[in-house]
Amino acid sequence: MPHPADPGIAYGAAPGDRYAANPADTYSGPVPGYQDPGEADHYATPDAYPPPQPPGRRPAEPEAREGAWDAEAPEEEKHPFFTGDGEDRDDSAADDDDPAASRTSRRRGGDGAGDGERRGRPKKKSRNGCACLVVSAVLLSGLGGVSYFGYQFWQGQFGSAPDYSGAGSGSVVVEIPQGAGLAEIGRILKQQGVVKSSGAFVSAANSNQRAKGIQAGVYTLAKEMSGANAVKAMLDPRSSSNMIIPEGKRNAEIYALIDKRLSLKAGTTATTAKEQSGKLGLPAWAKGGPDIQDPLEGFLFPASYPAAKGMKPEAVLKKMVARANEEYTKADVVGKAAGLGLKNPLQLVTVASLVQAEGKYKEDFDKVARVVYNRLKPDNTETNGLLDFDSTVNYARGESKLAIGSVNKVRKFKHPYNTYSITGLPPGPIGNPGTAAINSTLNPAEGDWYYFVSVTEDETVFSVTNEDHERARQRYLDELKKNQE
Repeated sequence: MPHPADPGIAYGAAPGDRYAANPADTYSGPVPGYQDPGEADHYATPDAYPPPQPPGRRPAEPEAREGAWDAEAPEEEKHPFFTGDGEDRDDSAADDDDPAASRTSRRRGGDGAGDGERRGRPKKKSRNGCACLVVSAVLLSGLGGVSYFGYQFWQGQFGSAPDYSGAGSGSVVVEIPQGAGLAEIGRILKQQGVVKSSGAFVSAANSNQRAKGIQAGVYTLAKEMSGANAVKAMLDPRSSSNMIIPEGKRNAEIYALIDKRLSLKAGTTATTAKEQSGKLGLPAWAKGGPDIQDPLEGFLFPASYPAAKGMKPEAVLKKMVARANEEYTKADVVGKAAGLGLKNPLQLVTVASLVQAEGKYKEDFDKVARVVYNRLKPDNTETNGLLDFDSTVNYARGESKLAIGSVNKVRKFKHPYNTYSITGLPPGPIGNPGTAAINSTLNPAEGDWYYFVSVTEDETVFSVTNEDHERARQRYLDELKKNQE
């Protein structure tokens, strides 16, 4: 490419051309040591340095003297194995003995044919062979390392997980939280010393179709069990310390059950509930009036809970209240209470407890809920605001009877929960409703019913008038008498 200050000079030209006359050049006069083009070139000898360059004409890099291009490369080995002086020597290497050819090639900067021939000339076979041997050794070494670490990775990912053998010894109480998967269960068991690794448990569980039945709760297991034995033990009901609360259970019954499960003195949990009711996680809207019998009623949600000897009753109660909060939040009782004509969310839970207690079958819950709402209407002339539910009388008395006595006698029983003597809803829930009863309370059936009675095991009759209801009641009495004969 032409130099910006000297358009007539091309870099890479032969030495004889570099000092061609240039009228614009300040160095156009004789230069010391400069040879006339017609004279012999004394700089063409192999040992000579390039001629001095005037300022502005010197190339970016000074011309290397003869043989300098090899000086930067490592010195070749002299042993025949490396130099190829034996049978493998390439005859074309003889060209290297011609300094003129080599010099011409270098000074043309790759533009001449000589340089092209040199660059295209095959390398010495011996040097290629050596390079191949070195590269092969490096590759084999690398492959060996990759294979080793690959094997280690495979072992870690797909090899057999560390595992104990046998059924283990001793005992430990392990709690599995709600919604825990097999991997999480395995980690918990490993932390408690039950299994040697989570993988051992997961592998054994995946090999056992019944393992899907492992539920949240408390289990009494041995330590250092094999994964297979741990799965087997957790599927054994005798290892489970889960406490199942049926739908509709009253708190008094649940307290007694907790005492039994935790091996506590009778009445311990009831006392704890009374003394710590404000510390167990009840929502702010759960606070009832002065007549409420048990502030935790309706908030010990029906489900399965861990309860084993050694646990505190308040710990069990907190889990139950937390579950109730979760379910009521999911159902949006706070947002939907007013739309159903109720004063607050606590009344909605109270209605749900009545639906749970009065409805014999889940398919009847929607209609029972409608009966409750119809009886609560201010213009109700059928019952005049009275619910007249036997279930409330039983709750007030702490009983569970089918025959509560004559209506006139029951109305004389003065109690804030007796819906035969008070109008409207009782002060709070009378039990713990399940999901179905809650859903029916939120979505009652459409109808004008004010009465209902279960005339047989499979039939509940809903009536609009008291006359129709009395006929249905007579059918019930007839069926009852028939069964007693």
